[in-house]
Amino acid sequence: MPDKRIIKKYPNRRLYDTEVSKYITIEDVRRLVVEGIDFCVKDVKTDEDLTRAILLQIIAEQEHDGAPLFSTRTLTQLIRFYGNAYQTAFADYLQQSMDIFSTQQQEFQQRLQKTATANPLSAMTELTQRNLELWQQVQDNFFKAAGLAQQRKDNPPD
Repeated sequence: MPDKRIIKKYPNRRLYDTEVSKYITIEDVRRLVVEGIDFCVKDVKTDEDLTRAILLQIIAEQEHDGAPLFSTRTLTQLIRFYGNAYQTAFADYLQQSMDIFSTQQQEFQQRLQKTATANPLSAMTELTQRNLELWQQVQDNFFKAAGLAQQRKDNPPD
């Protein structure tokens, strides 16, 4: 498996893609993400990994320019988790949720292609059942990590 594609960030804020040997824009980096190309952004002077900062910049631009993915309420709740005792548990929960959502999206597309001639209702029912099972596992892991697993079992929802 090839190494990550290296993008160098210069002090003048320019980004240089070492694989294609040219300067690129933040939009070009966004395209790499969308295309599933693994990369790393490094500060040219310090060799510091700036990938997260660039990804956050892309998210901020996407939120500003188009239909936002995050509501004000969602962003407020995210901010409240920083420094909270549950920050790590929430980060794990969010990562697992995103992984499940991505996997389910891919599986749905594959099943849709395979069942174009079959019964789409049964395919959707099966996918929904699998989705519910995965979400239950993620939720259980979150409560376990947060130390709430026993409370949840003792006080089931009405």
